[in-house]
Amino acid sequence: MPLKICLTYNLKRVSTDGLPEDYYVEYDDEETVNAIARALERSGCRVVKVEADEDSYLRLRSEKPDIVFNIAEGLRGESRESHIPAILEMLGIPYTGSGPATLAICLDKALTHRVLSVYGLPSPRFQVFETGEEKLRDDLEFPLIVKPLREGSSKGVRNSSLVRDTESLRKQVSWVISTYKQPAIVEEFLPGREFTIGVLGNRDPIVLPIVEILLDRLPKDASPIYSYEAKWVWDTPSNPLDILRCPADIPYSLEAKLKDIALKTFKALGCRDVCRMDVRLDRYGEPRIMEVNPLPGLIPNPDAHSALPTAARSAGYSYDELICTILWYALERYGMEYKLEDRSLVKLPKSL
Repeated sequence: MPLKICLTYNLKRVSTDGLPEDYYVEYDDEETVNAIARALERSGCRVVKVEADEDSYLRLRSEKPDIVFNIAEGLRGESRESHIPAILEMLGIPYTGSGPATLAICLDKALTHRVLSVYGLPSPRFQVFETGEEKLRDDLEFPLIVKPLREGSSKGVRNSSLVRDTESLRKQVSWVISTYKQPAIVEEFLPGREFTIGVLGNRDPIVLPIVEILLDRLPKDASPIYSYEAKWVWDTPSNPLDILRCPADIPYSLEAKLKDIALKTFKALGCRDVCRMDVRLDRYGEPRIMEVNPLPGLIPNPDAHSALPTAARSAGYSYDELICTILWYALERYGMEYKLEDRSLVKLPKSL
């Protein structure tokens, strides 16, 4: 009997009713949802697509899948990425990816930094602004970068988010708080090269080839940050920027250091099956972890420059192999790997 999988997701929409233009930017389009479904079907699974809306609990309860392949970002709230996993745990349904606690921590940038500091893992100095009236800490010096506290996919990170004086800081913080209805996090700006690192697995996770974000390929006079404009406006499948290099052209010593930090971060935060983290070098050339994303984008189109699929392709994975390998790691974690009858698309380290 084929494995029954529910694919949970949130579908990208056009912002309306005064919502910011990037309100739905973290959600997936139909191309991605359908590509994941096809990959799972090619491995012999039966796939039922379930949009992660307010009716998803009833759908999941009635469908009774063997496992859920989860890419849902959640509808609202400070722990929205945790909603589907929490529902699944209540229903006793296995699922791919990290658990509710990990997803809640990683969505909150300040909480992520605090947890990493306990493990001695480097991340930027920061301050959370609840009202915008707070005094800037003495150990934070310009330039600074302003972001919404609990968003991903560069949502709320604009070209103007890199601020160089108090007036610009106050203006950007106020804009974030009023636009996204949440606190702003202000971080020290790290002036060095930027990388994104994908990790797959569990007991012995593997680090995929490191991706460098080539910020010098941005338009002239653009801020040297991977902003919303850089990711979604200036770089599009129809007019792509040559902005990703994989594998990154870096010395072996730096590569080893980045991989070590990635694995330690993956384990410290309790990530499972798949994760991607963003790292940037400080003024001394030392890497610091900016963000951790346990629900990384899985856009199939290479011209869309989705970082995790880019890294996987560099490691020799086809898109279908990436998806089926993520599924395999989750099945193995639950002791259910025997239920996947067709394993031809599973690509484990020994087959790389």
